[in-house]
Amino acid sequence: MRHVDFSPLYRSTVGFDRLFTMLDSLGQPDQGQTYPPYNIERTGENTYRITMAVAGFDETEISIEAQAHALTVKGEKSEDNAEGSEFLYRGIAKRTFERRFQLADHVEVTAASLKNGLLHIDLLRSIPEAMKPRKIAIAAEPVSAPKAIEAQVTN
Repeated sequence: MRHVDFSPLYRSTVGFDRLFTMLDSLGQPDQGQTYPPYNIERTGENTYRITMAVAGFDETEISIEAQAHALTVKGEKSEDNAEGSEFLYRGIAKRTFERRFQLADHVEVTAASLKNGLLHIDLLRSIPEAMKPRKIAIAAEPVSAPKAIEAQVTN
């Protein structure tokens, strides 16, 4: 696969750093990160929800961090070996994870909840009034009689 160098564009553009970083990351293969599985759904016109299956984790073992245009969810399972117990088969994952999501402009995290092994993260896209489209009225000039052009003749 070809690698595209965006460094010349960094010199001639202002404010598009995030766009070029995202384009550059598209060429990198996904490291096969499939754990934990998740859904992203639109729950309203400007609301979204990320649902992650985090069975076996509780609220104290999961951290959610929202920074500029990025949401990071981390899970660290504490080791709790019961005295005298021996596992014959361990099928429940006790591994740590870190999942990152890129957020669009003006998207903010409003709430998070953990219920029945599912972590729900609610998002809201709130566009500032100054950036919303607005209707511009066109003023019609009143129709009047055509104007005559006066000319002066000079000798």
